[in-house]
Amino acid sequence: MNVVVLMGRLTKDPETRYTQGSEPMAITRYTLAVDRRFKREGDQTADFISCVCFRKAAEFAEKYFRQGMRVTVSGRIQTGSYTNKDGQKVYTTEVVVDNQEFADAKREEKKQDPEIPENDFVGVPEGLEEELPFA
Repeated sequence: MNVVVLMGRLTKDPETRYTQGSEPMAITRYTLAVDRRFKREGDQTADFISCVCFRKAAEFAEKYFRQGMRVTVSGRIQTGSYTNKDGQKVYTTEVVVDNQEFADAKREEKKQDPEIPENDFVGVPEGLEEELPFA
């Protein structure tokens, strides 16, 4: 089974191109910086994973995704190869995206609501601690 799920931040704005022909199709590519769960001193702390999406998903990414946003994607890994202009064979690996979503809350909503602190932690209101069954 070839299934991959990732959460990471966009390294730059997505790049979209359209195919030629009577019905142009959108193809959008972007790179996700995905933090490694375990980090060793001296090793890089993130993997940079190329993603590609087509049609409506490509148009969505082009319209709404921006550098630095945290997103989740699911899809499949696809490998390929081509010969570059110098005659060298180049191997590629990318995620073909089936589903993509925002992974961060909208910043504007957080700033408008004074009840939600900037660090996303909502504390227990005073006096409520006695009513909590697990306190």
